[in-house]
Amino acid sequence: MPQGREKFATQVSSETLVGVRELAQKEGRQFQALVDEALADLIEKRKNTRLRPQVMAAYFAGHDRFSELYTKLAK
Repeated sequence: MPQGREKFATQVSSETLVGVRELAQKEGRQFQALVDEALADLIEKRKNTRLRPQVMAAYFAGHDRFSELYTKLAK
């Protein structure tokens, strides 16, 4: 086993497992490489979902300023 890797066990739906196995075969990659990539992508995605305070402040300021316009556009 390569250094820096750990074995773990979990359960997933049969459909997901079949899909990942098929994708690995289609791409000519190892199953574990796809699982590792998927977990790394999930972590990165979740890290980037935190909104910065200045972004939220700008959003709320814009919303307050243009709320009437947004209401008209929604209609």
